[in-house]
Amino acid sequence: MKSLQKLILPALVLIIAAIIYIVYFSPKAGLGAFSDFDTNNNANKDIRVSIVQERSIRQDQQSGASIFYARDKNGQVVMVQAPLMLPNGIEDAESVILRGHLHKEYFHAAEVILD
Repeated sequence: MKSLQKLILPALVLIIAAIIYIVYFSPKAGLGAFSDFDTNNNANKDIRVSIVQERSIRQDQQSGASIFYARDKNGQVVMVQAPLMLPNGIEDAESVILRGHLHKEYFHAAEVILD
């Protein structure tokens, strides 16, 4: 009986840790939402978005950034300012993962990852 009691607490801790991981930390399928970002927070977070193919990707040599538009799961289209060197094949990608933060006028992507 004592050995059974010693197993209950560790088992409960493992179950709670698994639930926390599944709810908060596991990658989510589908597109993310720009509304999940706070414009007053400069911490970089990941978001999966689709690239608006109707608007071309352009490179602004003055600012040293690539500029394109992305659409989230709610249909909101936001201008993205990303590093000048984008991954090969981004023009044909269905969706990409942006690591960055949202400003009022645009999303600043520190990194663009092909999905």
